[in-house]
Amino acid sequence: MSLRINDIAPDFTAETTQGPINFHEWIGDNWAVLFSHPKDFTPVCTTELGAVANLEGQFSARGAKVIGLSVDPVDNHEKWAVDIEEVGGSKVNYPIIGDPELKIAKLYDMLAADEGDSCEGRTPANNAPVRTVFVIGPDKRIKLTLAYPMTTGRNFDEIIRVLDSIQLTSKHKVATPANWKQGDDVIITGAVSNEEADKIFPGYKTVKPYLRTTTQPK
Repeated sequence: MSLRINDIAPDFTAETTQGPINFHEWIGDNWAVLFSHPKDFTPVCTTELGAVANLEGQFSARGAKVIGLSVDPVDNHEKWAVDIEEVGGSKVNYPIIGDPELKIAKLYDMLAADEGDSCEGRTPANNAPVRTVFVIGPDKRIKLTLAYPMTTGRNFDEIIRVLDSIQLTSKHKVATPANWKQGDDVIITGAVSNEEADKIFPGYKTVKPYLRTTTQPK
């Protein structure tokens, strides 16, 4: 099964460092960021989990819950969390899913169905595709997927930027241009006529007949 934007994020039950969860129930009416890792005690992933711990307040301010996943048992995650706090400087207060039977990695199409059913004996290289970020909306639909190579640490500031864009454009008839950040001008979508734009976005700028910009809506 290949997951695409606007697909319903597959639901699952799992053990986490904060106890068992049902994923859709855990999301509730919030946004969610699920980010996965090929194995515990790996260097790049240690820095990433620490980065998210430092940014958790920013995600929370946007109504977004964060949750990690690693293809190892929860007991290992709890030991790893000590290293993550020492390296990143912040306590890991968000849950990390244990996936020792590879069920969720397969459910989310990060590993093939024939990859076995145990993390035992597997190396990070075996699990290299399990380095994906999923942003999921309150409607439980996938809004963003990003897959990273093992040697490139993820930019979670960028994920916050995308979350800002997704939330803004879900409320207003706008899109965000390349390299947009909070406070920059936005693009009026093609679904809005010029007559409507005059009323909704007075003073908008026509760059090209198909490209109209306006200040970011409040």
